[in-house]
Amino acid sequence: MFVIVGYVIVCACVFGGFAMAGGHLAALFQPLELLMIGGAAAGAFFVGNTPKAVKATLGALPTLFKGSKYTREMYMELMSLLFDVLSKVRKEGLMSIEGDIESPEQSPVFSKYPLVLADHHIIEFITDYLRLMVSGNMDAFQIENLMDNEIETHHHEGAVPAQCIAKLGDGLPAFGIVAAVMGVVHTMESVGLPPAELGMLIAHALVGTFLGILLAYGFVGPLASLLEQKLEESSKMFQTVKVTLLASLNGYAPALAVEFGRKVLYSTERPTFAELEDHIKKAKSK
Repeated sequence: MFVIVGYVIVCACVFGGFAMAGGHLAALFQPLELLMIGGAAAGAFFVGNTPKAVKATLGALPTLFKGSKYTREMYMELMSLLFDVLSKVRKEGLMSIEGDIESPEQSPVFSKYPLVLADHHIIEFITDYLRLMVSGNMDAFQIENLMDNEIETHHHEGAVPAQCIAKLGDGLPAFGIVAAVMGVVHTMESVGLPPAELGMLIAHALVGTFLGILLAYGFVGPLASLLEQKLEESSKMFQTVKVTLLASLNGYAPALAVEFGRKVLYSTERPTFAELEDHIKKAKSK
């Protein structure tokens, strides 16, 4: 939603300011310039990226027009789930959660938290490390190192779409110059035309530079920044799970382990201690 609002503001200010200054908006409508800039950028995008990177980028684009799913409610569900799992381990032993981690969709513990269960990446992360804890063959330091490596891999993989779009945005001004140069070449070969017609041709050529810069910094570049922010948000879920499970491995009670995880969250989504406690109590009563 904010992406569309931002685009509307960009267009209203740029084109509205041009019109208020006495410019003719029709002069800016140059579909052939857009074809040259957009087509060259798209071609360079496919040349410069692997099929996996292209697929990841195209898959990430629709998420830019949706709000963040990492809300306070989702974080509270995550921490309530971890509390329930760790409490069950503390009361009944590690082997008691074997069925839950093998089939989380059928687990009475996991099924109470649909927001978390819908995110298969975080569910896989939780169940994998609970499975390692059940095996009992790894200490906290080994598991922490493995978690760090997996989170780093997740971050690098998630950064690919942002990097691809950022590079695409960086190239758009250059493609705008290419379109402008093509327009200048066309103008020079038409030097015998009347001055009024030559002026129109020069104006069309300059629109290429304008469009390349506008598309780069007003439309494409901000998308790369937004993807980076969304990636940081998704990584915070993994960090919360990591801190909570490690605290449990180091002997802390479930309530304290979850408090460790709560402290990792950004202040804008972090629930208070009382809010989390109330949420856990309500989840218990279900």
